[in-house]
Amino acid sequence: MAANWIDLVDPSPEELRKQAPTDLDPTALELMLAAPEHEDEPRPTIQGHGDYVFGVLLVAVAVPEEDEIFYQEVDLVIHKDALLTVRKTPPGRFACEFDSIVKSVKPDDSPGMIAYRIVDEIAERYLDLVDALDAEIDELEDKVETQPAEKTRERISTLRHDLLHIRRTLSPMRDAIRRVIDGSVDVEHGDEVFPHDVEIAFNAAYDKLLRASDGLELSRDLLASVRDYQQSKIANDQNDVMKRLTIVASLLLVPTFIVGVYGQNFVHIPELKWHWGYWFSWGLILGTTVVQLWFFRRKRWF
Repeated sequence: MAANWIDLVDPSPEELRKQAPTDLDPTALELMLAAPEHEDEPRPTIQGHGDYVFGVLLVAVAVPEEDEIFYQEVDLVIHKDALLTVRKTPPGRFACEFDSIVKSVKPDDSPGMIAYRIVDEIAERYLDLVDALDAEIDELEDKVETQPAEKTRERISTLRHDLLHIRRTLSPMRDAIRRVIDGSVDVEHGDEVFPHDVEIAFNAAYDKLLRASDGLELSRDLLASVRDYQQSKIANDQNDVMKRLTIVASLLLVPTFIVGVYGQNFVHIPELKWHWGYWFSWGLILGTTVVQLWFFRRKRWF
């Protein structure tokens, strides 16, 4: 390749200082050396510093087998003659893969164009992530009828948290790419770092990030519909339970009334001295119960 592309994975401080520009901002150097965290990822950005551009990108990766999403950090230092990338490995995971990006790079690509190819691949991965989330939400909707409600609520809560986290990552990255397109990244020799053809190319990456943002909003709506569906199912189940309890109470009401009548402390109750009085009361109880059951069944209340 004509451009000098230096790609480092979890470099040591000595290795990074050796490869980084001598005028690299201390804050940028500190960010590049910081260990990746799970809950406190840096905010994606692209900023101009003197005659180079410093960028932080985050790639969200879904693990369907574990129902989890983790983030891969990629740091960029773009100079007019060279590109430095630093890939960080999340705890217990793997660093962002650049194999497909390396294959897409052309021999005459400038550092800015290589940066575009990296951003474009990351944007493509966000589109794939949104598709994976939609598939996960569809699968969750199919399970609402069969799996326990508590498990469904937990999964909805987890997905909602993931969607919010992805949105907090995707929005600033989209805005950063927009600044490149507008030419508002403050850097000396900007036309050499981001030539006009590179700025135009960044439009494709921005469009993908914009589509991913729109898809993310749709995913939130789909998740909200699953939540509403689950709540309506819970309400229907409660109604069914109350209906059955009402039927049981109704079945017991008439026998309780009959027993209460014959349990009164009156001497002159005709059935008390009747030889079949006891069996008559039982027949009355069973008969009224059967009639009620027939009526409820005809109304399809159970």
